Amino acid sequence: MSRVEERLAALGVTIPEPAAPVGAYVPAHRVGDLVWTSGQLPAVAGALLATGKVGDGDGLVDPAVAADLARICAVNALAAVKAVVGDLDRVTQVVKVVGFVASDPSFTGQPGVVNGASELLGAAFGEVGRHARSAVGVVSLPLDAPVEVEIVLAVAD
Repeated sequence: MSRVEERLAALGVTIPEPAAPVGAYVPAHRVGDLVWTSGQLPAVAGALLATGKVGDGDGLVDPAVAADLARICAVNALAAVKAVVGDLDRVTQVVKVVGFVASDPSFTGQPGVVNGASELLGAAFGEVGRHARSAVGVVSLPLDAPVEVEIVLAVAD
C-alpha cells in the first residue's frame, strides 16, 4: 500500500476500482508528466449516492452533503489516476481541481462544496496536494448528479 493510500486509510477511505466509462472516453489519460481525469461523479459501487440540485431548502441537496459527495468524486478521480500510474506515491503535485456543482439558481456556495474534494486531496498528499481550482455552478450534470470533479496531477516516472 502506498503512503498516500495509508493516509487515506487513516481517514477511513479506500481507493476503489475505477468506474467504467458511461460514454466514449477514458477515466484518465496521461500526457507527459500530467494525468488528466475525466469528470468523476459521487458514485460508490456503480450507484450515485444522491441526485438533484444543491442549495438550501426542501427538495435540494444540502451543501454539507454535497461537500461530502465532492470528496467521493475526488476518491473516484484518484482511482482513475491509480489505474494509469499504478502507485499514487508517484504524484509530485496536484495541479488543478475543477468542481462542477448542479446548483439551485439562488445557490452561490460552490467553493464550499468543492472544498470537500480539495480537503481530501490535501489530507492525502500534504503540501503536494495544494492546487489551483475552479468551482463552477451549472444547471445540470450527467445522471442528475449534484457534483462532478476532475483533477490534473503531475507524476514522476
